[in-house]
Amino acid sequence: MFLTDKIPGYLLGKYQLIGTITFSVLFAVVFLNIYIPFSDTAWFGLGDSSMFVLTIIFIAVSIMILISSRMLMYKIKDLFEINYSEYIIWCILEIISISGFYTGLTMGHHLPQDETAWEIFGRAMLYGTIALGIPYLISGMYFAIIDKNNTIRLMTFENVVTDEPAKPEAQKSKITLFDNSGALKLSLNPDNLYYIESDDNYIKVWYTDSKTELKQYMLRCRLKTVEESFRGAGLVRCNRKYIVNINKVATLRKESEGYVLDLANEAIPPLPVTKTYTDNVLSYFTEVQPLMDPIEE
Repeated sequence: MFLTDKIPGYLLGKYQLIGTITFSVLFAVVFLNIYIPFSDTAWFGLGDSSMFVLTIIFIAVSIMILISSRMLMYKIKDLFEINYSEYIIWCILEIISISGFYTGLTMGHHLPQDETAWEIFGRAMLYGTIALGIPYLISGMYFAIIDKNNTIRLMTFENVVTDEPAKPEAQKSKITLFDNSGALKLSLNPDNLYYIESDDNYIKVWYTDSKTELKQYMLRCRLKTVEESFRGAGLVRCNRKYIVNINKVATLRKESEGYVLDLANEAIPPLPVTKTYTDNVLSYFTEVQPLMDPIEE
């Protein structure tokens, strides 16, 4: 069930969280201004109202609740894997917190209401769900669409008509990197690619240029997207942070804390193989490339 799946990284990035808060606040302000004229019980107002100060306090505290919540979410995302159900519960708790503050503010200042505290809280939850739930959903859909744009592809030129002489089989494919607008940014021969490193919602592609110098190219893309795009193409996930070109592995060493990969470039530090991906890496050496036996220390 998808509720137990890990939430995509594009919902937890720094800029995505800032964008979600900004859009949610603007949407909520517009919604409340539309809602106020049709409500007999709402006390807040942004015009020349006696409740102006309380309204500003309510908005300011609500924004602080959202900012604090999303900052905490950003901090713990690297410590714990957040799945869809946990993310939904987190959003609901944000709405509950803001609704509770609205209820307390209403009751504490003896504002003109003919409702009990629970009735006020229930109404606040209803409109809070609309005011925040809708922008949360729209923001998630927007970032999902952005993430689905062409970012990285394995292109094969075998069936392309060209006036160039036929190339060896090993050179018929290229790793091509695109930005979110679909513009081609980098084209690599797979033989020059060493590994790909995750950096929040970006990836760092480490490769050698025509002068055999180690270079880095940063692109907005999730490591999971790379893993899915190049399944079976010699790129193997060895860590939550790394995907390695297995053809560039010089040695596979076993140390006290687990396996380590040494790549065929002294400028690249050893890459650790975590327990989650150990079987995947070892199976590649023992089954896919039996001639490359692991070297144990």
